[in-house]
Amino acid sequence: MPNELTTTYISSYPPRACGIATFTRDLSEAVAGSGQGIQTRIAAINDEGSAYNYPPVVRWQIDQYDPQSWRDTARAINKSRTGMVSIQHEFGITGRFERDGRFTDQMRGFLDALKKPVVATLHTVLPHPREEFRETIRAIYDRSEALVTMVNVARLILEQEYGLDPAKLHTIPHGVPVVRKANQERLKASMRLEGRAVLCTFGLLSSGKGIQYVIRSLPDVVKRHPEVLYLVIGETHPEVRKHEGEKYRNSLIELIKKLGVEKQVRFVNQYLTTPQLMRYLQATDIYVTPYIERNQITSGTLAYALGVGRPCISTPYLYAQEALAENRGIMAEFQNPKSFARCINLLLENPELRELCSQNALAYGKAMTWPKVGARYAELYRRVAGVTAPTSAAQSGEEPSIGALDGVLTAAASIPA
Repeated sequence: MPNELTTTYISSYPPRACGIATFTRDLSEAVAGSGQGIQTRIAAINDEGSAYNYPPVVRWQIDQYDPQSWRDTARAINKSRTGMVSIQHEFGITGRFERDGRFTDQMRGFLDALKKPVVATLHTVLPHPREEFRETIRAIYDRSEALVTMVNVARLILEQEYGLDPAKLHTIPHGVPVVRKANQERLKASMRLEGRAVLCTFGLLSSGKGIQYVIRSLPDVVKRHPEVLYLVIGETHPEVRKHEGEKYRNSLIELIKKLGVEKQVRFVNQYLTTPQLMRYLQATDIYVTPYIERNQITSGTLAYALGVGRPCISTPYLYAQEALAENRGIMAEFQNPKSFARCINLLLENPELRELCSQNALAYGKAMTWPKVGARYAELYRRVAGVTAPTSAAQSGEEPSIGALDGVLTAAASIPA
């Protein structure tokens, strides 16, 4: 039909373990579910030496490090029904970092061969970038009809430090699931967390997560709050595991033993479905992102925590500074266990402050639900492709929410108390 639109996403995609893969799955499903008649195709980017059992929506596969594979995929998309291409750009999946530190960009060859309209979502925007990174982003900007960032500060960086015209720049927040309100005490009881003040960090593990600084803060916290429990949820990042195995996780385990806080830390070292993950977040009293990279411009984990109204503690990386403004959370100093201890104790001992942060986070998160984010992307995609929405398009609303207690978490049962 003339008002239908097929959008092809260029990205990593599940089952590849990658935050951008998860984002692309959720985004594409939200856009398709927006009632605006948009069909989905995926060109999945494979890491070196890997093969995946993809769902049927993946029509093409790209070898991340093979320039010819990128160009061949672009030509195949040109011959398809695709009306518009959505690029999910992250340097680590659209190029290759050489051993000498140089970056080899694969995106330019792809864009040179591609003949379809483009919208690019930038998952990294570096302040004061090296020239090769600046030129990569400028090349994407020149070839795109629209460039999307997830926070306003990224848009300002693109204007001021990259010299890009703001007319093509858009800010659309990171999406979060719609979740029904849960009874936290019942939820904790179902997960063997009753009586605990639960701290939580989730995501693929790597040394850049800074989890060791929260663990080092625990002796000072436990003196005043022996009931505290820190949940570290997530597997080791596959790229980290390739190069160093479980070195980082093992170093955390040794640190826990050295500090004598074995009863205060619990690892959830396995894949969790989105409903399971959201239940863990709903059972959490304080969410923590102790990241050490100051220039990190997105964090899906922090967005998810805000979406369920969790009081948050974070280091002041760029995304967190904007996301936790206006009393949605508090900041700890980078790589400073004493600062984390002060922040944790402050929130645990001030229920009024916790409630203020929670309510402000929940209000902020309402604008980031996937149905709302998907509708905004769908409108942008249609505008760029020059295709009007179907007259029968449904009004964008809230998708069915993830239940709070729809089944018992299997993950918790296998984790020692």
